[in-house]
Amino acid sequence: MNYKELVREAIKLLDVYEPDKQCVDTFIEDSARTPGLSNRSSAEQIFITDIVYGCIVHQKLLDTVINVFYDQKGNNILKAARNHFVVVSYLAMFHLDDLGLEQFSTIIKSLDCLKMYKFLHFFFNATNLTTWIRSEWSQLYDTTYVEKKWIVPLLRWQTELEGLLEYLEKKTTKGSQLTKFPKKSTTPQEFDLTKPRPRRLLAPELIPLQEKAKPVPSSIYRSPKEHEVLEEIKQKNHLKAQKVLYEANTQQFQCANPQKSEKTKNIISEIQQNMESTLKFDSIYSSGTPATQKTNIIPVKLNAATILREAELYNRQMKEELNRFECLMQGAGEPSAFLQWQKEMKEKDLQEQLAQLERRRLEAKITHSEALLAREQVLELNQHKALLKKEETAQVMRRYAEKRLREEKVMKELVQLVADGHKNSKAAKVKLQEIKKRIVKEVSEQNQELLRQALEESQAELCQKFELIRQIRAIESVPHLNHKFLDDTETAGHELLCEMSLAELRERLARMKEEEQREQEKKRQRILEEKPIKEQLLLEHLDTIAACKTAARLSMAQKKQEEMQLRLKLQEAVSMDEGVVALQKTLELKQQEAQKRKEREKAKSKPDEQMAARNVKSYSRTKQALEKQHWLQLEQALEKQVQREASRRNTLE
Repeated sequence: MNYKELVREAIKLLDVYEPDKQCVDTFIEDSARTPGLSNRSSAEQIFITDIVYGCIVHQKLLDTVINVFYDQKGNNILKAARNHFVVVSYLAMFHLDDLGLEQFSTIIKSLDCLKMYKFLHFFFNATNLTTWIRSEWSQLYDTTYVEKKWIVPLLRWQTELEGLLEYLEKKTTKGSQLTKFPKKSTTPQEFDLTKPRPRRLLAPELIPLQEKAKPVPSSIYRSPKEHEVLEEIKQKNHLKAQKVLYEANTQQFQCANPQKSEKTKNIISEIQQNMESTLKFDSIYSSGTPATQKTNIIPVKLNAATILREAELYNRQMKEELNRFECLMQGAGEPSAFLQWQKEMKEKDLQEQLAQLERRRLEAKITHSEALLAREQVLELNQHKALLKKEETAQVMRRYAEKRLREEKVMKELVQLVADGHKNSKAAKVKLQEIKKRIVKEVSEQNQELLRQALEESQAELCQKFELIRQIRAIESVPHLNHKFLDDTETAGHELLCEMSLAELRERLARMKEEEQREQEKKRQRILEEKPIKEQLLLEHLDTIAACKTAARLSMAQKKQEEMQLRLKLQEAVSMDEGVVALQKTLELKQQEAQKRKEREKAKSKPDEQMAARNVKSYSRTKQALEKQHWLQLEQALEKQVQREASRRNTLE
């Protein structure tokens, strides 16, 4: 990338930017559409927009340095060059590592040398960076962030930029010497009162005629049939969509489902679970799930701890049951009569709740069917309104088409005027070629200077590499001995009480390992002796657990059978309720009404569908006719314009 041109383009955009009137994002989007940026590649556009956006966002950070620079050393520098310093300081702070010294120096050399020398000498001064610049930036950001992000990198680049500063200093001194020339005395001249001759007008160049293109023969190219197939598919899909939309607007929704809703089912199941918990159904299972789900459980392999724990639990339950039998034999009472009365009362309450829920469900169904009938009436009104709205939109589209035809005529006239004005552009082309030649000459001179500097730097780098290679070879040529002699039986010689040699240490470690192995063998033997005793004990416990589980399973099956009988009894009682029977009859009447209405609407919808299909076909035909007419008008306008140009050229000849 040519960074010099990119930096100049960024400075131009910063000169145009007005912070009081424009937003940053909108300004960057508008500038990206300008010919200066749109003709460039994507990487160059990103580089320019990044510079402009960074200078605007970090304006406070950059102004702290530039304001002080103008106060101290900017007496002879114009305010118009402020954006040059803004861009240079932003590149030095944020992009110097990415650009590198060569690209940064080319950017600096492309700008005014005197101004850049003053600013860089001021900005990269160590005393300025470590004193007031650090304190000013620390007021805006954290001190540690400022030190790590900007101060340390700028001080590191200070030594590498000394060559660039020396180059700028030489340039400025040469320029000052050239500008100091002796003053010349003015000589008076007589007035020339003769009138200057007017410039001769250049004859306009003739616009070359374009040869008519020959039509492509059918042997080379044939138009594919896929376009025709796609158009047919589009027409079919459009007709199908119109039919589906018409059916969705005319057909009725399905009647309400006569089954119970999920909500009522959940409430009934909750009530039944509460009743079961109070009556101590499924008391063995902590989760409260029915016994049928527990009978077919896959057997699980239990460990020793769980077997002992369950055996202890069942033993405790057996002791409690035996104590209860002893109390009954001694004459204690049992609360069976009270529990029976409590069970009957709860059954009665549950029956009332279920009947109330059934009545509510049927009432909800009836209101839903009434709401559906009301909604169908509203849909009919909306369809009538939609037809009126379609007629209004058709009138508006007609007016819009007439307006577009008038605008196209005006645009044709404007194009004709612009084509007439482009004839006298030869002088502008000549000036543009001269400017391009001058720019190429300047760029070639700068490239020669850069090549000379690069050659000197490469030679110095090669000399350093040769010196390093010579030193490395000298170090490698020196011989070194790495022989070590070690005696296992000798001590280190530190004269400590617990000091021992390497052989003694190995012997002691070997004996410790033998002792550990003997202890592990004793433990293993003891475990093998205790294992059959524990297995026998666990088998006994497993027998007791299996017996208790079979007894509990039988009791749970009996309770489940009683529960099913109770549920059937409650459902029969709810179905015989007078209010529920009356509501069911009204619901059936409403459903019959809705079914009759749906049949009537289906009979009406068949001719309407045929009318919709005819309307769609007529609309597609009119659309194709209008498109053909539009293209014929465009071709006639182009033929008239070509005839006009030909007649004008004949008159000029």
